Amino acid sequence: MSNVFIAFQKNEETRAIVNAIVRDNPEASINEQPAMVRIDAPNRMVIRRETVADEMGRDFDLQEMHINLITLTGHIDETDDEFTLSWAH
Repeated sequence: MSNVFIAFQKNEETRAIVNAIVRDNPEASINEQPAMVRIDAPNRMVIRRETVADEMGRDFDLQEMHINLITLTGHIDETDDEFTLSWAH
């Protein structure tokens, strides 16, 4: 089993994104650093637009996430509603 991960700049906006990721991916682990936050998950991680919008209390376009994105690993599958990182077997 391999982990996928995503890392964001650490700020107020990304706090809601991280909370949404943890809600939708209970197996995810968070590593907070002074200027960034990294989220790891075994094999697959899904970021759902609806969950992020709920955490932010406003509409959210998944493309907004890229503003604070530092790096990621895994194969990307992106729609208007979900951003998925996974490892194909």
